[in-house]
Amino acid sequence: MRIGILLLFTVCSSAQEQRVLVDRVGSTGFIQLEAESFNDLDLKQQALGYWLTQASIAINPIIFDQLSRYGLRQKRMLEMIVANPDGVNPAVYDKILAFTKLFWANRGNHNENTAQKFLPDFTYDELKQAGQGALEHGGRGTYSSEDFAKELDELRQSFFDPNFEPMITAKSPQGGLDILQASGNNFYLNVKLADVGSFKERYPLNSRLVKTPQGQLEEQVYRAGTPDDSIKPGRYSEFLGKANEYLRKAQQVADPEQAKVIGDLMRYYETGEPQDWIRFGIDWVQNNARVDFANGFIEVYRDARGTKGTSQSFVTVTDQRVSGLMRRIADNAQYFEDHAPWDAQYRKQGVKPPLAKAVETLIETGDFHVTTVGDNLPNENEIHEKYGSKSFLFTGSTRALSAASGTAILKEFAASPEEIAICTKYGEEAEGLMTAMHEIIGHGSGKLNPKLTHEPGFYLKEYYSTLEEARADLMALWNAWDPKLKDLGLISNPDVAKAMYYASARAPLTQLRRILKGDTIEEDHERDRQLIVNYIIDKTGSIGYVKKNGKDYVEIRNFEKMRQGVGMLLAELMRIKAEGDYKAIKALIDQYGVHFDPGVRDQVVARFKKLDLPTYWAGINADLTASMDSSGNATEVRISYPRDYVKQQLGYSAMYSQRLR
Repeated sequence: MRIGILLLFTVCSSAQEQRVLVDRVGSTGFIQLEAESFNDLDLKQQALGYWLTQASIAINPIIFDQLSRYGLRQKRMLEMIVANPDGVNPAVYDKILAFTKLFWANRGNHNENTAQKFLPDFTYDELKQAGQGALEHGGRGTYSSEDFAKELDELRQSFFDPNFEPMITAKSPQGGLDILQASGNNFYLNVKLADVGSFKERYPLNSRLVKTPQGQLEEQVYRAGTPDDSIKPGRYSEFLGKANEYLRKAQQVADPEQAKVIGDLMRYYETGEPQDWIRFGIDWVQNNARVDFANGFIEVYRDARGTKGTSQSFVTVTDQRVSGLMRRIADNAQYFEDHAPWDAQYRKQGVKPPLAKAVETLIETGDFHVTTVGDNLPNENEIHEKYGSKSFLFTGSTRALSAASGTAILKEFAASPEEIAICTKYGEEAEGLMTAMHEIIGHGSGKLNPKLTHEPGFYLKEYYSTLEEARADLMALWNAWDPKLKDLGLISNPDVAKAMYYASARAPLTQLRRILKGDTIEEDHERDRQLIVNYIIDKTGSIGYVKKNGKDYVEIRNFEKMRQGVGMLLAELMRIKAEGDYKAIKALIDQYGVHFDPGVRDQVVARFKKLDLPTYWAGINADLTASMDSSGNATEVRISYPRDYVKQQLGYSAMYSQRLR
């Protein structure tokens, strides 16, 4: 489970900002990620990083298809034009290039935060003319003129019609549609929510569910197939098979323990069997390699049912300068469990300390974005309870986002000079501590009622991810005041807790800048932040909205009472999770987490417009290149920072033929 960036307080120089912020398209900023720790690795570790990054690139196309049945076809068309500009009107080319950057950044033409569709600035006719020009100047290997015209006509609605598949994921659907019908993602085809009720999925995480013309439900499993052909290839077999080619090379340079982990993943990609995914997770969570990775169908946020996993990958190098903080929290996980505010029956005993570390990313692909600053995996409760979990704090992403943002947001939206002063001084420390505690002692904490025979998500359905993110946030907020943090050397001053509370209280207001249409929140992390604040306002009055000079602010009136509200909600969410109480979580989130005042949103958007800061962020990965000997062994691996998003994305696509991009 992930934590995304909330607010950034770091004071940065204009030189830092210029070094990190490479490009901008409208409200989206493109930042260069760096990984200085890579230079401390030996050649074998660097070669491992190289092959794992190639496997990450190999699965990257999958997410475009998962988020829309038109995604890969749209991607292919846009890239053909962007790669062949000579025959295209320059003014039109610039508009297509800008749209394509946003398309890559969001893994399609729906915003990855709001799930809402965004439209191009160019017209259908301009796209048609640009495509014909590109075909005549280098693009002939992609389409014939006739095929291009036919393809463009079939993609017209998906590109230009705002009412056609307007949302990737619709958890609050409109117009009488259910949550599957209203969602434009590609996890289901011709399936209604009522169809799924009594159907038992054998491959819930890694399949597309299709209703055949005969009215039967069929699982299209994501798998490469086995070499002996005993298990046939399935959906995404080309991409998973290519990933396995690179994973096999990575396995050859990994240490024996990690080589077994990589072999587990390869087996899972061949078979698609859930038990192979669990076996991989068990071995992976116990492995603490300096060069680490995630690769698989992992998070379920994009599926309105909270069942289907999106393809994602990252490769990291441990940032040894920062990892000590996370280890101290992890080593004391039982203490924080024992002092949680929920009933004793839900307290876990014999907590296995999570494997926790700070890392810099070499690459992030698929449904993994630069705004994820913390992650706790695996998500499966059966692994958590027996083997623990692994928590990552992405220091490279945090530093880049902080350097690119500065303190302008804080100064505009803080409710008082005291808030500005405390958050300027302690905000960065509070943000790092919040992320670490969210991931390490938030996710995986607590004990379920033994009566539950399935994962909690089975019972809590579309509300589970919001509950789990809120529960992890609340564990950080609850423990921020615990004197144990001072004893462990994890907190420099009590005002760090105040900075954390200020940021959390302010978040539901500032996050509205991302939701330009409607009056409902669909994204789970955004729902969780609003749920927390609105609940505490209602139950304790310790937080409140105020107007000053015609502007809205959120002020904290009493920190102690706010912490009491944190404990009340945290205890109730743990009870709901432990008991699988769908009715209770639905009532809580529907009341406090979904709806907002669009008038306040419009004001927030106007204030951000004056700040002229990006609202959304996309990352540019490091580039790894390797020199090979005659046997295919790496003799040298080099890291560079391209600062060229277009070249990098076109390079990733070049791994495959135009048919597969």
